[in-house]
Amino acid sequence: MFSFELKRIVVVIFGAILNAFALNLFLIEANVYASGFTGVAQLTASVLGDFLGIPGVSTGLLLFLLNIPVAILGWYKVGKGFTIYSALSVAFTTIALGIVPVRQLSEDIILNAVFGGVLGGAGVGLTLKWGASTGGLDIVAMVLSRMKDRPIGIYFLILNSIIIAMAGILYEPENALYTLLTLYVTTRVIDAIHTRHEKLTAMIITTKAAELEKAIHSKMVRGITTLPARGAFTQQDKNMLVMVITRYELYDLQGIINEVDPQAFTNIVQTTGIFGFFRKDDK
Repeated sequence: MFSFELKRIVVVIFGAILNAFALNLFLIEANVYASGFTGVAQLTASVLGDFLGIPGVSTGLLLFLLNIPVAILGWYKVGKGFTIYSALSVAFTTIALGIVPVRQLSEDIILNAVFGGVLGGAGVGLTLKWGASTGGLDIVAMVLSRMKDRPIGIYFLILNSIIIAMAGILYEPENALYTLLTLYVTTRVIDAIHTRHEKLTAMIITTKAAELEKAIHSKMVRGITTLPARGAFTQQDKNMLVMVITRYELYDLQGIINEVDPQAFTNIVQTTGIFGFFRKDDK
C-alpha cells in the first residue's frame, strides 16, 4: 500500500510540473488563460500588472492564496484524503511556477494556446486519474453539485465563461477566442486520460466478498449489492459486488481491492443515470 501511495504522490507532483510548464512557457506570455482557479490567478496577475501598476505578482502565489479557503471547504465537505492530495498538487504547482522561467517559446498564439492546453490537460487528467485534483474549481464544483444536485460541468462552465469574458473585455477579443481554444483542448485531453463520467458502476468478482465489504465500508460511504457467482471455467464459487461510485472515489476503490484481493476481477462501466438513494454528501 505504501508503494501505491508513493506512486500517487509522484504522479501528483508530475501533474503539477506539467501545469507549470503550460503556464510559464506557453500561456502567460501569450495572454491566453487556463481553466479554473489557475486561469483566475493568471488573469488576476495580468490585471495587477497591466492596470493597477503592481507588476511581478507571482501567478503561483495567487493560486496558493486562492486555494486556502477552498482547501478548508474541501476538508469538511469533500473528504480529507482527497483534499490533502489536492493541497499537495497546489503546493507543488506553486513551487514549480517559481522555478520554471516565464518565457515565450513561440510567437504564434495558436501554438501557445494548443500546447498550453495539451500540457495543462495532461497535468489535470493525470492528477484526477490518481484520486486527487488541482484544487480550486474542482472542489468548489463538487460542493455546489452536492448542494444543488446539478452536474459538476455546469459550475465549470460558469467560472470558465467568466474567465473568457474578462479576457475579451480587458484585452483584445481575440484573446477570449484563444482562451476558448485552450479550454477546449484542455477538456479533450482530460477526457482522454481520465474517466469523463461523474458516476460509475463497479462490478467486482471476488472470493473474499466479506473482507472486501468490510474494507470498503470502513473507507467509503457507499451501498454494496452482493450476488452469488461461479467461474465458468474453474467452476469455483465466487461473489460479485456491485456498487455505484463517483469518479473521485475510483482511485480509493482500486486501492482497497489491491490491498484485500489482488486477484479480484473488476469491471468499471459508465452510469448515465440512477434512480433511488445515492449519498451525495459524506458528512
